[in-house]
Amino acid sequence: MLGPSSDIAFTPAVKAIQTARGSRANYARIEAQGGFRIDIDEHLVAFLSSVDTAYLATANAAGQPYAQHRGGPKGFIRVLAPGLIGWADYVGNRQYVSTGNLAENDKAFLFLMDYAHRRRIKLWGRARISDDPATIARLMPDDYRARGEQAMLFEIEAWDINCPQHIPQKIDAADVSAALNQRDIRIAALEAELATLKTRFGETS
Repeated sequence: MLGPSSDIAFTPAVKAIQTARGSRANYARIEAQGGFRIDIDEHLVAFLSSVDTAYLATANAAGQPYAQHRGGPKGFIRVLAPGLIGWADYVGNRQYVSTGNLAENDKAFLFLMDYAHRRRIKLWGRARISDDPATIARLMPDDYRARGEQAMLFEIEAWDINCPQHIPQKIDAADVSAALNQRDIRIAALEAELATLKTRFGETS
């Protein structure tokens, strides 16, 4: 990449529109600092460990786009090497649109959402499919009820963090259930303590 890494998204056409609408100066300052992030740092590693849902965008040779949801237990997307992440692709409806697109156009985009904390990360890169059994096994989450059919390997070329504006806050059902369970345990403990105090008060009155 000859220019700043943000050029992966900010094409001349995009920059022209930014100029016309008054936001070019803001993004020019980002470009002056090198553009988007490239390396996998501790912030991205921590984010990946908390993510249980992702959207993968690909396009075929004709440029027809396609977006596909991918999910699993938190941390199902794993760092495999510097600049490389991956996840197990489970057996699904067997349309293989993303797989076919990547066979003729390896450019890909990954959109990660954390609704609970109102965070999102965008990753640009190139993706490929691996049928290597060892790689698939390495990426399969422990005790997850799914069958890994192949592995998706994503080479990061640039990534960026979006602001939380307009992200609705949504809490996972499992997290809500755990919080309610802790509340019920606390209520039961307080009720038992109250009953004990009532008994003691009754004995001394």
